[in-house]
Amino acid sequence: MTSLDDPSLFQLTLNIIMRQATANDLPKLEWYGQYRHYRKLFRRTYEEQLKGRRSMLLADLDGFPVGYIFIQWLANNKRIADGKTRAYLYSFRVMNILQGRGLGTHIMRHTESLLIHQGYSWAIIAVAKENHGALRLYQRLGYHIFADDPGQWSYEDHKGIRRNVNEPCWILEKNLKLGYDI
Repeated sequence: MTSLDDPSLFQLTLNIIMRQATANDLPKLEWYGQYRHYRKLFRRTYEEQLKGRRSMLLADLDGFPVGYIFIQWLANNKRIADGKTRAYLYSFRVMNILQGRGLGTHIMRHTESLLIHQGYSWAIIAVAKENHGALRLYQRLGYHIFADDPGQWSYEDHKGIRRNVNEPCWILEKNLKLGYDI
């Protein structure tokens, strides 16, 4: 059925641009308070981006990030990110209203292309064991589980309160030199 057949149906095309975050984007990453508690993490990640240690990629819709993913280029655990061939992807989000419409796949494909352009062979990402939808997406995109992690970490929220996270997760990897599996 098209909008010509049904006047109550309306299709909308959105122009979304992938770009790096700027300082002005940091408050917007909180998504109107939904992720306010990560304010200090966003700031720290941005500071790391300025030093070339991380990247914050945004799916920008008219100046607002409707999706994003962060890249850690080097980690203490070289199996996760070694600064040469392996990079760690994290904080991957798509606004709920846009999920299931291909935006997440586009963000992942764009990120993988960036990694390949930078000379990286492997992309690594973690997913909460209870997040079956994200796991299906990653596996559809060619990621394979190679480890699990207790997912215990902590951070200081926007009010200065220490928050402890206990989120067991799978660690997945994709060999970017094999191309796209879909």
